[in-house]
Amino acid sequence: MNLEAESPKLGNWTTRDYHRRWLLDQANGLFDFFQYNGVNATGGFHDMDDVGNPLDAVNPLRSVHLTARMIHCFAVGSLLGRPGADEIVDHGMTYLWNQHRDEKFGGYCWSRNNDGQVDSSKQGYGHAFVLLAASSAKTVGHPLADGMIADVTEILNTKFWEAEHGAIKEEYNQDWSPIDGGTYRGQNSNMHLTEALMAAFEATGDKEYLTKAESIADLIIRRSAGSVDWRVAEHFNAQWVLDKNYRGNEMFRPSGTTPGHWLEWARLTLQLWALGGKRHDWMPDAARALFAQSMSLGWDNDKGGFFYTLDWNDTPAKREKLWWPACEGAGAAHFLNENDPSDFHEASYRKIWGVIGRNFLDHKNGGWHEELTEDLKPAHTIFPGKGDIYHALQACLIPLFPATGSLTKVIPEASGKI
Repeated sequence: MNLEAESPKLGNWTTRDYHRRWLLDQANGLFDFFQYNGVNATGGFHDMDDVGNPLDAVNPLRSVHLTARMIHCFAVGSLLGRPGADEIVDHGMTYLWNQHRDEKFGGYCWSRNNDGQVDSSKQGYGHAFVLLAASSAKTVGHPLADGMIADVTEILNTKFWEAEHGAIKEEYNQDWSPIDGGTYRGQNSNMHLTEALMAAFEATGDKEYLTKAESIADLIIRRSAGSVDWRVAEHFNAQWVLDKNYRGNEMFRPSGTTPGHWLEWARLTLQLWALGGKRHDWMPDAARALFAQSMSLGWDNDKGGFFYTLDWNDTPAKREKLWWPACEGAGAAHFLNENDPSDFHEASYRKIWGVIGRNFLDHKNGGWHEELTEDLKPAHTIFPGKGDIYHALQACLIPLFPATGSLTKVIPEASGKI
């Protein structure tokens, strides 16, 4: 599949010293904001308001995926040489192991506060991020990493993985009884597990992780997205039959389709292709098609930014502009530029960063606005405060390194040079 017949003429921003310094400055701003505002002295990390204060300083909620994302990001910071990053990793790993891990039933509970468990469910989405956190922590030598990798891998294999489908189930109650009959299957948890499985493969060398990642991608991208004109379907029944009428949580399971996930999968598919020795010819074609569809259907050509969701007639449904699709668009455009340079990919990269720089960066308070209205004004209809560091930090750092693996792989390979 060739999206651009002519050779690229624009050149690549990521080769320019100024742009690279600008990206690193944005990454350092994010590190500063979260490192010095986000640590909860009683364990875990705070959700923060627009200026960096805790949303709830008295009895704060800690969600397992947000704790895990902080661990991952500050492991990246440690690999870069950021002072204090190892302490953040240790703070998060200790909380994951001692508080989120369920010693009675096994697995990792979704959320906790100072009074104990708030949501004791076992989510595939959360376990994916535990695997990512533990794999990233292993790359910086954290003593809990190997045990946590082994622990969460066993849970994923014995409780979540369905070999007949090559993907994971979605969720359980604390005692591993099914939630709502156990009939729901979702691509979002499997997408993030694909990211985590690649990181685990890179950290351990165990090819079983890579095999599982390839299996998920084959199901959700080659077979499912490929059957609906490269729009990533979100919601399925227990037999992985698409459910176009599903209505769920608008933060984690929005109805319709979500262009941000098309972009995320474009990057992850290319990364998986590279890690797997470029054996699967369908992967780069799929990545190009996913990115092209996201720019064609998901981008607001009038005001800029990606619509949050579309319906199945490709009409914008939730018209808010969230930070994370823009972040994933920047990362996907970089991966495509590295593997298939074209003016289309480069122009898209610049367009996406233009909206991020003008509208998502909070130039007054630090950090990024996580939600904007359709006309790009800060809002809080879905998310209450500041977006967590994970998507934004990766958007800033991924373009600084070769598009061959996770940040925790490519940073050490770059020998400290940015």
